[in-house]
Amino acid sequence: MPLLVYNNCMRRTDLSISIIQQAAGLLTCHGRLTATLLVVMCCMSMSLSAQSLLQRVDSLLSKRYRKGGIDTAYVVRPQTNWTVRARLNESGTEIETEGIDNGQHVKTVMEANRKTTLSVGVSYLGISLSASVNPAKMAGKYHDYELNLNCYGRSLGFDVIYQDAKNFTGHYDQEGMERLELPDGMLKVSTLNLNAYYAFNSRRFSYPAAFSQSYIQRRSAGSFLLAASGMGQHATYDGEQKMQLKTTNIGIGAGYGYNFVPSRGWLLHISALPTFIIYSKTSLTVGDDRVSMHYHFPEVIITGRGAVLYHWSNKFLGASMVYNYTNIGDEKKLSVYNSKWCVRTFFGLRI
Repeated sequence: MPLLVYNNCMRRTDLSISIIQQAAGLLTCHGRLTATLLVVMCCMSMSLSAQSLLQRVDSLLSKRYRKGGIDTAYVVRPQTNWTVRARLNESGTEIETEGIDNGQHVKTVMEANRKTTLSVGVSYLGISLSASVNPAKMAGKYHDYELNLNCYGRSLGFDVIYQDAKNFTGHYDQEGMERLELPDGMLKVSTLNLNAYYAFNSRRFSYPAAFSQSYIQRRSAGSFLLAASGMGQHATYDGEQKMQLKTTNIGIGAGYGYNFVPSRGWLLHISALPTFIIYSKTSLTVGDDRVSMHYHFPEVIITGRGAVLYHWSNKFLGASMVYNYTNIGDEKKLSVYNSKWCVRTFFGLRI
């Protein structure tokens, strides 16, 4: 009898333990389920927050992109948000010096290897991203370095061009002597060019219509332009006698730009921005002798631009050009002329 009671007690105990274990298992499963639901809810909340943030940013960009301030009879924004374009870029640099040496007229002309690049760019509501390749550099035939940064706004815009060039070739002429050919590797030049503009008639005249295609010019219009320019250069010549030229120039001026629309879909642009140098610091070091070059009026920095564009449906095709010219010094002593140009052909789609 006691043994039977003991066995019954053991069965009841085992049953109680089993019930407790099942309850604990249910609680554990419930806890895991709750934790999983919390993680899912947090992820959904974060996803909704990120989506809300993206929508807010998109709304702000769209508002900025579509804002007024323009005469829509002359200038309009494209109806689409996306623009995809392909470009072929060609650029070159030339440096010319002229002066008097020991009573004889001397002149040097040096030209850097031309640079050709292919680029693809994408723009969304005026924000652009592009990538470019230089086939000659990839093949080891081009060793110079160049950086171009362009920003063309409705009223304000600027160009920043930095070049580190070593592959200059050219010739040297001295009065009464035979021309001397100058091979590459003798002249090394680092140059920084900056220019900026302000368009007074930005309601009807659009620089971006010609150069970034973020606007469409519907009717012909022009504008007076306020301009500022700057140039810094360090040139080293390793010939029989080592020479170094260091120069810094800042100029201000004014110019004019015109967008001509001869017929529907066509746009022709031309503009000139001459600036007079108001600050100049130039020095020439020949061997161990350093000579300061004094300012000689007029010293100028001139930026010229041109473009031709045709657009139809959601496509556009065209070419543009930017030309920078600088002169400093006195040709009765020593003057230096810099020319920098870039030509672009492009094709694009608005999506």
